[in-house]
Amino acid sequence: MTDNRSSELDVAIIGHFAKDKIIVNGQETVASGGSVYYGGLALRRLGLNVAVITRLARDDFARLEELTAEGIRVFARAARQTSGIANTYFTADMDRRLTRPLGDAGRFRLRDLPRIAPRLWLVGPLMVGEVDLAFIRALAARGPVALDAQGFVRIRDGENLVFRDWVDKRDGIPYVQYLKVDQAEAEVLTGFTDRRRAAEQLAEWGAQEVVLTHAGGVLVVAPGAVSEATFAPRSLAGRTGRGDTCFAAYLAQRRIANPQEACAFAARITSLKLETPGAFRGLGPSAATVPPGP
Repeated sequence: MTDNRSSELDVAIIGHFAKDKIIVNGQETVASGGSVYYGGLALRRLGLNVAVITRLARDDFARLEELTAEGIRVFARAARQTSGIANTYFTADMDRRLTRPLGDAGRFRLRDLPRIAPRLWLVGPLMVGEVDLAFIRALAARGPVALDAQGFVRIRDGENLVFRDWVDKRDGIPYVQYLKVDQAEAEVLTGFTDRRRAAEQLAEWGAQEVVLTHAGGVLVVAPGAVSEATFAPRSLAGRTGRGDTCFAAYLAQRRIANPQEACAFAARITSLKLETPGAFRGLGPSAATVPPGP
């Protein structure tokens, strides 16, 4: 039987809860991470009803309390390890970094899904191996899917994480209503260094809307429209989680606004998040929108 409360769910996010290491100027910090964390809290702070479906080591379940304290419904399965990534930043704009995998909480399977019926499924894997094409196809049969492409192009290579093309992209992308990529991922998938051309190619392959983030802002390709908006933070102390927050903000506003408006909204929310480490916390749980920028 489907949970009666599931009809109230706006978004269910599927992905590993991460225990990351953030290394800046030689200083190391351990922090929660992943799409379920950054995206989940951003969506909740923007007024949506959110569920998280995740995997992590039982010893780290206490980290989930930050989500439940915000009113997020959490469905967690115990894994042998908690996934994580060590992010070492090298440049002042914090856009050049070395990433190294720290753990692997294993693959999601359809039987892991609770009996819920959200308005949108958001799949936010950390790297290749969490979900596969069959999982995305089956999920799309249950409702609209938003997908972060990093879970199909970022792969373990020994002690490093590298980008490799998604072999089944032409089969998988048509199942995705909202596809999120960053500039590097878009280039790996399409071969185009020009971000607009890359995003348009992904749309031509079947994604209904493409959200592409980069150091300076966000670009959206939707039917009949291409939109761009610039990030304007006062600092970059909260660089980690930029893409997850931007995508979450876009999806939140897209429910009530057109793609151009949602793009501008996502840039404003991301700019606020970039100023502070951790998840976006700029609004109370009941606020559904942000006033327009100047």
